[in-house]
Amino acid sequence: MSFEMTPALRRQGLVIVATLSAAYVASHFFRASNVTIGLDLMRDLAIGPEALGALTGAFFLGFSAMQIPCGFFFDRYGPRLTVFGMLVLAVAGGTIFTLAPGLPYLWAGRMLMGAGFGVMLIGSMVVISRWFPPDRFSTMSGWVLSIGLIGNLLATTPLAWAAEAAGWRVVFGGVVAFTAVAAVAVLAIVRDAPPGHPFLARRTETLGEMGRGFMEVLRNPKLPFILALNFTNYACTFTVQGLWGGPFLREVHGLTKIQSGNVLMGAVVAYQIGMLVFSPLDRVLDTRKWIAFTGTLTVAGIMGLLAVLDHPPAWVPVVALVAMGFVSSSSTMIMAHGRALLPDRLIGRGMATINASVMLGVACMQSLSGVILGWFEPLADGARSEISYRVLFGVLCAVLLTALAVYGRSTDVRPSDELRARAG
Repeated sequence: MSFEMTPALRRQGLVIVATLSAAYVASHFFRASNVTIGLDLMRDLAIGPEALGALTGAFFLGFSAMQIPCGFFFDRYGPRLTVFGMLVLAVAGGTIFTLAPGLPYLWAGRMLMGAGFGVMLIGSMVVISRWFPPDRFSTMSGWVLSIGLIGNLLATTPLAWAAEAAGWRVVFGGVVAFTAVAAVAVLAIVRDAPPGHPFLARRTETLGEMGRGFMEVLRNPKLPFILALNFTNYACTFTVQGLWGGPFLREVHGLTKIQSGNVLMGAVVAYQIGMLVFSPLDRVLDTRKWIAFTGTLTVAGIMGLLAVLDHPPAWVPVVALVAMGFVSSSSTMIMAHGRALLPDRLIGRGMATINASVMLGVACMQSLSGVILGWFEPLADGARSEISYRVLFGVLCAVLLTALAVYGRSTDVRPSDELRARAG
């Protein structure tokens, strides 16, 4: 297919991506909400940090569990029907979570929400790969992530305000209703590929052929290096910004819920800005590997700084969290690097495999983080001690450095190489 698309088709592609991005907002809201209401859940349900870590990680367990099945769905049925069906599941999970009378129901609801929302990013990337040329992949993916992060913004100070005014269940109910509307919009607006794309004229693979295609993805010798960094990069960052960053600011540095929400909102805004800054850099610098490597190394340095500093003034962790938000947006290059290793016929299964490593890493890391903090005796008022958080930051730093040692052995795939191959 030629990517010399008409202006009308280009506009249609942008509308489709915008629709998927809007639905992605709800995914980010639900996955990040515990960082703001986590202490309230611990108090209301009389649970400790281990249970909160497991509850937060349940979203990512469901998310990662559905990646491989949805990869098959993407390649067989297309992203439109797959995303719609899974958003219906997310609505069911959100309803259970909102009405849950206790911890088991909360856990089940978050598990189902994670499973349902697990298709959003990969579904968007599959659509982008078919509606736009390869050198625009990271830029368009950056826009999807940036728009989706509005959900993270809403899960910070706005959620703190709304939860204090009306309770978190009322707020969650409203977002569940938004998700239902978004599901209908996906069904009505999204199209799997532009007219003339080979996907629309494909021969449906048998189950055996689909399985062999999946094994072809797993046998790709270049993929393990991508998976190693993907397993740890977002997991370590989100463990701070999506779970323990708020409690850390409140328990160690005395910030209020609203103040800590403001800091986390600033980190999300920095992440959004970073997405717009980093996502086109692969075309400018003609590299993906070294943008991802340098960004992750910087995040590890920030984690290490928080680990070694002994009760610094409050502005230091505030600046560190915001800076981490900006630099961690370089992680979009890891996905672009992985996508460049995959042929179009395997794009669904391949991208789902790569994203499964991301979300499985988050599930593992958030559960581990609760265990690490649970090793330390709480203070008299029940708060976690500063040393417990410093140990957590040190572990996260070590994990990132280990992953970088593996990823450093990967082979870069430059945008210029892709364009030359496509032209040839």
